[in-house]
Amino acid sequence: MADAAIQSAAATDLALRGDNIVKCFGAVTALDDVSLTLGKGEILGILGDNGAGKSTLVKILTGFHQQTTGTLHVHGQETLLRSVDHARSLGIECVYQDLALANSLSIYHNMFLNREIVRRGPFRLVDHKAMRERAAQCLDAIGVHVPFVDLPVERLSGGQRQAIAVARAVNSNARILLLDEPLAAMGAREAALIIDLVLRLKEKGGLSIIMIMHNYAQTLDIADRIMLMQRGRVTYEQRSANTSVTELMDIVRREYRAIREAAA
Repeated sequence: MADAAIQSAAATDLALRGDNIVKCFGAVTALDDVSLTLGKGEILGILGDNGAGKSTLVKILTGFHQQTTGTLHVHGQETLLRSVDHARSLGIECVYQDLALANSLSIYHNMFLNREIVRRGPFRLVDHKAMRERAAQCLDAIGVHVPFVDLPVERLSGGQRQAIAVARAVNSNARILLLDEPLAAMGAREAALIIDLVLRLKEKGGLSIIMIMHNYAQTLDIADRIMLMQRGRVTYEQRSANTSVTELMDIVRREYRAIREAAA
C-alpha cells in the first residue's frame, strides 16, 4: 500500500509520461520502446542527431501522429492524442523551427492568429483593441520587449520572432510547451535572449517545457534533465548537473563505433 501511495503521489507531479512508445512506418521502426517523463515545472532537453527519432516523438506528443504501441499519460490521465487540436485542448503547444508566423502581419495579429478575439453582437467583428492590449500584457508578463505590437513581424530579428512564437503558445494557456530546435542558426546574442525567456517561463511556474536540441552545452545550461536519443531509442538519461558534454560525446562515439563494427 505504501508503494502504491508513493507511485500515485509521483504521478501527480508529472505533466507528461510516455511508456514504451513504439512508432512504425511500414517496416521502418522510428521509435523503439521510448519512455519519458516530464515533471511539472521541469525543463527536459532531448538531444540527438538527425534520424534519432526526436521529430517523430514530438509529432506523437503533439497529436500529429499516434504511437503504434505504448501509452501516454497527460496530467496523470492515460490519453491517446487523436489530433493536434486534441493535444492543444489539453494544454500541449509546440513551437517548430519554422515558427509558423505570418511575416507581413503585426505582432498582435500573430499572437492571435486563428484565435482572434471578436466583439459580442450580431456582426462578430474582430476586436483589434482588445488583441493589442492582451498581446502587450502577455509580452510584458514574460519579459519580451518590442517597440510596439503593431510592428510587422518581418521587421523583427530572428530571436525576437522566436520569442513571439513562444509568447503566442504561452498566451494560448499552454501547460506543456515543446520547443523544436529553438536556438538553431542563432548567434550568441539572440540565443541568450531565448535562453533567458525560457528560464523566466520556468520561474513563473505552471509550465513544463521540452526542448529538442543539438547543442549539448546549451542544453546542459538550460535543462533540468537531459535525454539522449540514438536510432529511435533512449540511450542515456540524467540530470544535467550530473553529466557533461564530454560524457555525452563519449556515449555518441561509442554508438558510432558499434555501428561501424557491426557493418564491417
